[in-house]
Amino acid sequence: MAEASTPRIPRQAVVTALVLVVGGLAVIFDSTIMSIALKTLALDLHVPVGTIQWVTTAYLLALGVAIPIVGWAQARLGGKKLWMIALTVFLVASVLCSLAWDAPSLILFRVLQGFGGGLMMPLMATLAIQQVPGGAGLGRLLAMVSLPAALGPILGPTIGGLILNFLDWRWIFWVNVPFCLVGLLLAWRFVPADGPRGRPVLDVVGLVLVAPALVGVLFGLSNVSKDGAFSRADVWLPLVGGALLLGAFVVSQVRRPRVALIDVGLLRRRSVASSSAVMFLSGASLYGGMLLLPLFFQVVHGKDALAAALLLIPQGVGALLSRTLAGRLTDAVGARVVAIAGFVVMGAATIPFALAGAGTDEWWLAGVLVVRGFGMGAVMIPVMAVAFVGLERDAVPHASIITRLAQQIGGAFGTAVLAVILESATGSARSIAELAHGFDVAFWWAVGFTVLAIAVCVPLPARPAAVSAEEPAPRAPEPSGDELTAP
Repeated sequence: MAEASTPRIPRQAVVTALVLVVGGLAVIFDSTIMSIALKTLALDLHVPVGTIQWVTTAYLLALGVAIPIVGWAQARLGGKKLWMIALTVFLVASVLCSLAWDAPSLILFRVLQGFGGGLMMPLMATLAIQQVPGGAGLGRLLAMVSLPAALGPILGPTIGGLILNFLDWRWIFWVNVPFCLVGLLLAWRFVPADGPRGRPVLDVVGLVLVAPALVGVLFGLSNVSKDGAFSRADVWLPLVGGALLLGAFVVSQVRRPRVALIDVGLLRRRSVASSSAVMFLSGASLYGGMLLLPLFFQVVHGKDALAAALLLIPQGVGALLSRTLAGRLTDAVGARVVAIAGFVVMGAATIPFALAGAGTDEWWLAGVLVVRGFGMGAVMIPVMAVAFVGLERDAVPHASIITRLAQQIGGAFGTAVLAVILESATGSARSIAELAHGFDVAFWWAVGFTVLAIAVCVPLPARPAAVSAEEPAPRAPEPSGDELTAP
């Protein structure tokens, strides 16, 4: 009975997902390791923290610029070839980063690395999903694809902390190399070649509009944490300019759908539109929490960067534990129920931090983080899955791009807003107790983001991830090999 009600996933889709995970781990590890390495880099390269912050900012800007061209590049080169090119770019850039001789060279190589990572991020979901006929079992498939996101917070800071304590910072980038090499070998051997689909023309007008638009928005939000917040010219000017260019980009895509860089018409579908809205708010909640939690342990509890990173491991463990369950429940009961439940758990587990102080037991907080991570893991899978339900094969890359950009911008927005709130609440603090109170205020705002996300989850489709009668089934190829039920 269970097998009859549970959609089966083609074996090739499972194999492809697991192969993509290997390469994806390099991107995730690199992002999580860098979060604790900035101080060390600033000292070793003899530059201010404000300068070395561009190691992260430049990476994120390049990543944002690369994402919109994935759809065109996949159609022009084929998904397998594009994945291997992107992984090679990331590999070469990682080696170059390890050889950087000063801060400007490191920032430049991080731009190249971010471009490779930006190509890889949407492809991870796209290449696996395109092999699933009718969207059956999307929840469980995305549970596999999202494995790097669950392992990154567990292993990344730990590996990074050990490297920074016992080795030179350059080894941070050499960690990526084995994952890239093995990922390339496995992709060459096991990912099916899909080949290019004609010779699509690059939408130059769209690219010229969207690239500076995303750079402007992301750059403006990255400066919000500085003195002056939103009143700064380097915040509001790029934000306004980026927003105007983004509006012009949307208009250009609607007017020229046949050559559009991104098929924004997909937002007419409730599944894609609601998923994108929730991805924006989930990005704000997730990335905002990633800002507050390590700072809380460092500032209020007096931990160093490594100790703070280790204290966050329980959250990653919770996310890892919920991954498979969330995938199965998404396929069984639908995205809306699972996403709302995940946000409720996540919000409830954030409240103890909004009530915490310097004397709060860290074992208690570790237990709370397990629960919070469990909710985080449960949120992402259904929200990602629902965006691809009923899509034709050629539309999958565009849906992946839209949702990924929504999450990226939402993450930047949430981080910026919470940084301003935290600075405002702690700026005049003269004691640990006053600092703790400031963090409490910021965490209450994080809870507010989560509550808002719950409300936005209501329009998500209530039915399980399967092809609906009102939406066309994707033109997927016949599955090759035997079928098996995803773990």
